[in-house]
Amino acid sequence: MTNGNAATGLRDLNAGIPDADQLKGAVSAVYDDVVSWSRTGDFWNWGMHCDELLTELNGLHPGFNAGVSDGFSEQLYYQALRGLPYSRDDFRTLNVLEVGCGMGEGLNFLTRLVDPARAVGLDLSTAAVRRANAILARGERLSYVEGDAESLPFADAEFDLVINVESSHNYPHVDRFFHEVARVLKPGGHFTHIDVFDPRSYPRFQKLQQEVDAFEWAYERDVTENVKESIRRRMAPGSFFRREYARKQMPLRARIIGGLGGGHYAGADFIGHRDPVSRILELARIRPKFVGEYESYRHHVARRA
Repeated sequence: MTNGNAATGLRDLNAGIPDADQLKGAVSAVYDDVVSWSRTGDFWNWGMHCDELLTELNGLHPGFNAGVSDGFSEQLYYQALRGLPYSRDDFRTLNVLEVGCGMGEGLNFLTRLVDPARAVGLDLSTAAVRRANAILARGERLSYVEGDAESLPFADAEFDLVINVESSHNYPHVDRFFHEVARVLKPGGHFTHIDVFDPRSYPRFQKLQQEVDAFEWAYERDVTENVKESIRRRMAPGSFFRREYARKQMPLRARIIGGLGGGHYAGADFIGHRDPVSRILELARIRPKFVGEYESYRHHVARRA
């Protein structure tokens, strides 16, 4: 795997169908670059909007996003706790792992919401992990490590809960990831998985559900419309996302990747928004078409047998 900036990563992707190392290197390079200009509260994920979740969150943590975010990414992370058999008291005894934690903001939010005994975030991006440890880590209660989702650097049966949010669509071998999750989970532990799917990846996911005997799948929710609503609200003129994006100081390559108004980062392709500049850049193979074929966004929970 090679490291580099976002331009290097995009060049690797534009060269054709990448092999596993090229894909991992490209994804890592893009996220390393994002760290250089991102800040707290933005670019965790595409987010979701659900009135019921928002009411619950404000009841648990009034003003949870006051002045620092639009609250949509937090709602998606809170959704990751749905379908789990744990009370808030139960969480205080759990060891929790997030795979694909990015800059760590989502896991940090969850730990302040439910306060697990120990939480570890893992990500492929060196820069993201370095930043997370510098800004968010709290000793053994919350820490971040660099690593590969397909070869987790943890002992067998080390965790009670594994979380994966909007990340596994970037993994070359999701089957290896599933087997690694099963390995590091304690018997009776849980795996909560939220991601976007295209017409090919969702049937593969369903096939894996049948093939990985270690999991008993217990919960599924299609949150496609909730995610699309988050994106629509972020793309609205004058939104928190638009205002923050306009103020950013970022290199030209990052602006190119982001499209007009940062729509590409916000997931605008998922709601059918295709600005003319993006079309030209993709036709010229300056920027790959990442999300044009994605059609659903789903949450699944499994119990480790």
